[in-house]
Amino acid sequence: MMNNRLLLSLFVFTTILISNLEAKTVDPYKVLGVEKNASQREIQKAFHKLSLQYHPDKNKNKGAQEKFAEINNAYDILSDEEKRKNYDLYGDEKGNPGFNAGHPGDHGGYTYFTSGGPGQSWFTSGPGEWENMGGQGSSRTFSFSFGGPSGGNSFGFGLDDIFSNFFGGNVKGGGKFGGFSGSSGSQSRSQNPPKSLRAINSQVFKKEITDRGMTWLLLSYTPSLKGDQYYESIIGEVASLLEGAVKVGSMNCETELSFCKELGIHSRRAPRIFVYSYKTGDKGSLVEYNGDLTAKNLKSFCQDHLPRYSKQIDLNHFGFSPNTEEKFARVLLLSTKRDTPVIWRVLSGLYHKRLIFYNVKVHDVSDPALKKLGVDALPAIVGWLSNGEKHVLKTGISVKDLKSSIHDLSTLLDVFEKKNKKAASSQDSTAQTDSVERKISLLTVSNFDAVCGEATPVCIIGAFRSSKGREKLNSILFDVSQKSFSRQQISAFGSRNSVSYALLDATKQSSFLSAFDRSGFKSFDKLLVAYKPKRGKFAAFTGEMTKEEVETFIGSVLNGDVQFVKTRQKPVIK
Repeated sequence: MMNNRLLLSLFVFTTILISNLEAKTVDPYKVLGVEKNASQREIQKAFHKLSLQYHPDKNKNKGAQEKFAEINNAYDILSDEEKRKNYDLYGDEKGNPGFNAGHPGDHGGYTYFTSGGPGQSWFTSGPGEWENMGGQGSSRTFSFSFGGPSGGNSFGFGLDDIFSNFFGGNVKGGGKFGGFSGSSGSQSRSQNPPKSLRAINSQVFKKEITDRGMTWLLLSYTPSLKGDQYYESIIGEVASLLEGAVKVGSMNCETELSFCKELGIHSRRAPRIFVYSYKTGDKGSLVEYNGDLTAKNLKSFCQDHLPRYSKQIDLNHFGFSPNTEEKFARVLLLSTKRDTPVIWRVLSGLYHKRLIFYNVKVHDVSDPALKKLGVDALPAIVGWLSNGEKHVLKTGISVKDLKSSIHDLSTLLDVFEKKNKKAASSQDSTAQTDSVERKISLLTVSNFDAVCGEATPVCIIGAFRSSKGREKLNSILFDVSQKSFSRQQISAFGSRNSVSYALLDATKQSSFLSAFDRSGFKSFDKLLVAYKPKRGKFAAFTGEMTKEEVETFIGSVLNGDVQFVKTRQKPVIK
């Protein structure tokens, strides 16, 4: 009986072995058309070329989809250090010695490179060349590996599982032989989100992407679709070339279905690429990329959609004055480049609504305008605080690469922004002090006799119905009160000058104005009333409220050139 069971086990084992040999992995080197000692760069180039040729969206021929899957599988093996090594040694990327054995001596001479994220780049720059960061130029980039998890063996279960099931062994987790599914439980690569791309959901999108000033390169996919590895590698390469200028992420439109629908993204046969763009206006928006799927073209597309918040100016016809309303500092980049440099566009997005950006093209450092600014080397950044104070922030800028230059200049701008906030705070304190001193009294019951009593020859009353109207009348009347014809502003304690000035809240003192006009001047947001208390007469001005017009009116009142009429009744403050 024991011998029969042993023979049956060996028969089954041999059958499985033969089936495994027949299912021999297609040679990935032959699939991609590369030599066994091919470098990762050569493998990546071959993969990109064949992926474009057999992509289901571009190749409708019979068998193209199967070929595309075969190409992706080959790249999955050769782009992963462990899988490639296992294949070279054993003929199987999962590493099963004795099965589909390869040629151990053939694994020498190739390069292993398994970075799961963006590769490295070097940029060179000389005077005036830093503005080209992000271009192809002298940059050198490396490829990426986005391979899925390895492990297990070519059977999908262990040999111990076979004999345990046949000889009654206690196998943890139940019998795996019957369904041929006794693997370690890891999912295939297509069931996992792209390793190198951050998973983006609705919360992350609203918190970190929407109108934050940073350009994002986003991949939308569903796990059931094949071929997203090629998209990942292209996005990864672009992320490397524009590191610091763009961020990358992926949206799983199967698990985040409602989020994708909210963005207007619907599933297709292949993954889709989007850029969160700042090209068209103040707010960002998703724009789909439909060009050729190459790193060069996608990189250009991303650069085209970087923020555009820096205004180009003509230095000979431009001047900075104190910016008391917005309270923002201003920064100007001077370079020999006609177009706004990539670095400056990125910074203009990161500091949008915090600093005001400008850039200008100059011929060279001998430009007379540069000497006035105190600039002795290019490129240079000059800043103005909101109070108009000028600072030369940096001259002769040289950078190592895109990412580090954005970091270094961000540090510079952070310091300048803090300096501006301090200056603005001091400016606000001064303005508040000035506003107390530059204030026209509001007419009330307690100060009416002192300001507009019978001892006052003429009382100029500025009536308003809104806060803006009050501010404007206060500013104009204060300036006019300093003129020689009115001597000085009368105080609430009874100085006896020819003219006094006061403000009146028309919304609360409608009966007071009704003493002059039956309707109480209700159709006017602001007006002036020249009132002679002792004579009980008045004259009204309802024209354009400018300092010049008000001065003319008051001058005419004092010169007797304005006709006064009797009040309807004596005005009373309530």
